Order: sequence, then C-alpha cells, then structure tokens
Amino acid sequence: MTKQIRQLDRVVIRFAGDSGDGMQLTGDRFTSETAQLGNDISTLPNFPAEIRAPAGTLPGVSSFQVHFADYDILTPGDAPNVLVAMNPAALKANLADLPRGADIIVNTDEFTKRNLAKVGYQSSPLDDDSLAGYVVHPVALTSMTVRALAETKVSKKDAERAKNMFALGLLSWMYSRPYSSTLRFLERKFAKRPELVAANIAAFKAGWNFGETTDSFSVRYEVKPAKMLPGTYRNITGNAALSLGLVAAGVRSGLPVFLGAYPITPASDILHELSKHKRLGVVTMQAEDEIAAVGAALGASYGGSLGITTTSGPGVALKSETISLAVALELPLVIVDVQRAGPSTGLPTKTEQADLNIALYGRHGEAPVAVIAPKSPSDCFHAAIEAARIALTYRTPVILLSDNYVANGSEPWLLPDVESLPDLRVEFATEPNGENGAFLPYLRDPETLARPWAVPGTPGLEHRIGGLEKADKTGDISYDPANHDFMVRTRAARIETIPVPDVEVEDPDGDARVLVLGWGSTYGPIGAACRGLRQRGLPVAQAHLRHLSPMPANLGEVLRSYDRVVIPEMNLGQLAHVIRARYLVDAIGYNQVRGLPFTAAELETMLEEVLKNV
Repeated sequence: MTKQIRQLDRVVIRFAGDSGDGMQLTGDRFTSETAQLGNDISTLPNFPAEIRAPAGTLPGVSSFQVHFADYDILTPGDAPNVLVAMNPAALKANLADLPRGADIIVNTDEFTKRNLAKVGYQSSPLDDDSLAGYVVHPVALTSMTVRALAETKVSKKDAERAKNMFALGLLSWMYSRPYSSTLRFLERKFAKRPELVAANIAAFKAGWNFGETTDSFSVRYEVKPAKMLPGTYRNITGNAALSLGLVAAGVRSGLPVFLGAYPITPASDILHELSKHKRLGVVTMQAEDEIAAVGAALGASYGGSLGITTTSGPGVALKSETISLAVALELPLVIVDVQRAGPSTGLPTKTEQADLNIALYGRHGEAPVAVIAPKSPSDCFHAAIEAARIALTYRTPVILLSDNYVANGSEPWLLPDVESLPDLRVEFATEPNGENGAFLPYLRDPETLARPWAVPGTPGLEHRIGGLEKADKTGDISYDPANHDFMVRTRAARIETIPVPDVEVEDPDGDARVLVLGWGSTYGPIGAACRGLRQRGLPVAQAHLRHLSPMPANLGEVLRSYDRVVIPEMNLGQLAHVIRARYLVDAIGYNQVRGLPFTAAELETMLEEVLKNV
C-alpha cells in the first residue's frame, strides 16, 4: 500500500502507561532513533511517585514526552501532538494536556470494564463522544503483539510485556525513524536470553509492518534534520552529562575523583554512571547514609582528591553540618543537589527549584559557599567542570543545583575537544612557607584568598584540622574575638571575590523595557516564551544566571536598566527575594510549585500582560 508522506517541522509525542509498561524505555529508544536522524530534541520523562502503585490506576501512570524538530528547540513541548495511551489511566491522566485535533493511539485491549472502573469511567470513552475533538486510532496492541510472537519461545506474559516494542515500531514507522540502533540495543539488553531478543525484535517489526499495511494510518510523517554546528553529537541526559563533567574535571586536574553518595531520587544515576569509570581514576562509595557520604567525600579532599557528594534536598539538610566543616577547613568539595519537590519526602519524582535558599543560607554560622546551576541537560557537563574549577582554585565547597527536569531530560550534546576544557591542575604545598621552616596552613594566596592544600604525610607540613576556629596563618585553635571576626569576613570575601562571567542579556533590538530573569532549568521555557513574543513584535529581554553565589558583578546595573524585572521560578520566589534584598529592585515573581516545569505558552501569556502594563 502506498502511503502519503507529509513533511513537518516539529512534533511532540507522549508515551503513557503503567510504570511496568516500559514507557521510559520506549521513549528513550524513540529519542535515540531521532537523535541518530539529526533532529534537535528535548525530552521530559515523568515518573510516578509511588514505587508500586496498583496497576491501571492514576498514581501509577508513567509517561515520556519527546519534542523533536528541524530547528533549534528549547523545551520538551507544551502539548503533545500525539498521545500513545496504553490503558484508560494513561488516557485520563494525560487527556487534559492534549490540544484539539491531536492524535490518540489507544491500546483497546486494556479498555476492559474493570480497568475503566479503576479510574472512574462509567463507560468507555472510545464508545461515546468524549473524544470527538481528537483523532483516535484504536489499536489492539496487546493481542496483536501476542499473535505476532506466537511462534517464539516466550510465555504469554512475556509476549504481552513486549507490547511497548510494538508501539515503538508503529511510531517509528509513522515518523520515518531509523531503527537499526534499536535492534542493536535489544540484542545487547537481552543478550543472555536469546528468546527475549527474538521476541522484542519481532514485536518491533510487527508494529512497523502494521503501520505499513493498515488502513488506520494513511499518512507517514518526516521531520528533516536540524541545522547544527559541525561536530560529533550524542543524545545525553543531565545526570549523564554531569557525571562526565566530573570525570573530565578529574582528568583535567590530574586528581583522583572520589564520590561519596547515598542513593536518593533523582540523583542516583550519577552514582551509577561514575561507578563505570574506575579506569579514569574515579572511586565511588555507596555510604550507609547521607552524613557518612559527605564525610567520606570531605576526607577524600583532605587526602588530595577531588571530593564529590551527590544528593537531593533531604540529603542536603543532613549534610549541612559537614558542609559547614568544609567551610571551616577551607577544602574543595563539590555537592551536587538534584532538586526535587519538597518539603520532606514531598514529590520525589517531580521537579522543583526548591533548594536555592538552603544552598545559599542553609548552614549554621556564617558559612558561605559558591552556588552554580546548569540551564539544560547538556549544560550539566560544563557546569560540573566549573564547579570543580571553583572548588579547587578557591578551596571552598561548591553546591551544584541541578533539578529533576534537567537531570532526566535529554538533548543533543556536542562532544567537546578535551584540550579546550579548562586546565584544572592544582599545586599542592610541598615546602614550609613560614619563617624558620614553619608551615602556615592558613597563609593565603593574595589573589584567591585560598589557603595551601597540603596532602597528609608530606614531611614538615603537619597541621591541625577540625571544626574549631583557626588562628589566621598558623591554623592553631583560637578563641580570640578579633581573629574570629577576621576569619569569618575573609571566608566571605573569598566567595564574593570569585570572578564569574558577566550576565549576558538577550535583547535583539535593544528597545525592551521588560527583562525576564531566570536560573537553572527555567532557561528553556523562558527562552521559548521570549522567542514567541518577539516573533509577534513584542520586545522583551532575557537574562539567565548560572552563578548564584557569587552573582555576576554587572547584575545590578543590568537589573536597573529595565522598567520591569520578572523572575519565573518553580518555588515561591526564592531568587526574587534575593534580588529584592540585594539590589533593591522590585522584581515581579511568577511562581508555581506543581512538580512540573513551566510551559512556554503560560509564560508567554503572563509576560504579554506585563508588557501591556509597562
């Protein structure tokens, strides 16, 4: 059958089903196929918060959204053009996000009376007019998969579980995706069970062939590759990019990398990834708790390694005393906080910019640290290197504020030339630096205010460590009021005088009166909203902060040059409060704490109202 082929410039697809339906794997494989084709990509995995929610219920719905285009995109898309719903719960949980006219591919085998009742449907929405505004494609995914695998050596249960591969094959056909990488992936994933390799490949091909032969899908779609800078790209998640950035920091510094971590959502993937890189001098330790993890990392720094600990908000609270100790010891330490919705356990699989306050202020005493936030999945690589650079150069803890949206989302990443990365080599103290052969462990570099880093066991460089206040230069324990005042101010000055790049403003025509200021993962939605407004002839400026402590030296001047400053945040206004207090600018906060990222459309609507009132 000859099918019509239609060109599109962008598509947003959401795969949704039970957490056991393999939606994350399906979305990840579709994304990999799309990356291979050369489209620009942005993804949004959405995990259920309950570990074992009852099958077929709303709390158990897992989804994966992928946005791909033939041009530069900034977000995973506001609304899906296509929803693949594996059961009634997936349909009900996601229907409100669909625009009218969207395609819905439904697994009709799961629309049983029992499954409909679980989510409150009195009758099947496939049999009434409730879906009249959409293009519905009923497909018996489960039963067709079982029939396609009838000749294989798998059980009926395993055959039913392969329905996600049938769906992937169908969508790969619909959007003309290359699939050889998926077949190779299946061969690797199930290498120890050849019958599962054969079954999953057969299910995938059955889905592809169904699209090719059925009358239900008369159109195929093509999205041409995006124009991108020349080079080698790979699709990468934020956690993976951050991990590779830490590996690169170890290579560029010549130091062993030590990770002390306790598993916690959504940071655990960093531990998993770093554990694969022992040959590059990376040592990982899964500690018994968060306190032990950060203590081991600080001990590794004392011993001459690049000490790192990874966690989320609850873990930062537990680590705070040891981070304060690192401030007093003046040793390098990188603390990665992959933020999630709080407080307490909160929504552990959902995103939020919840921890800026605790990063800036959440320690006892005057204990300032440097704070950095990546803006996108691929930016996590460079943010990790920057965090290591500051920690090593200025002998300070650095908190790297990622979040669930950035950590689990993915996008194309241009592999950098290793030689172009910063030189992070460190000079350890090897000789006494005081009179008469004395070693002064708190004699500071006049430019960086950093103290010497002496590896334990270096002859003649014995010195005290501990949390009690140290005397200037000698490092002896000191209770002198004047010395304490001096040391507190010096540690604060060391952070405030770290040179960071000026904030850059995107204001193409230079006539904008409203500035939108963001940090972290709001970069994409803010950028897409501002792009949409400018295309409609509405001038608006955008600036984004990577360095949150210290802040760029020109930030105050930039803020005061606009009539209005708007700060969208996935919290109740944490950056806005800092900006108001520090720069006396009456910033307008736009805040949400829904566990989901902003959409570009809602920001565009909000900013249009602000522009009308300037």
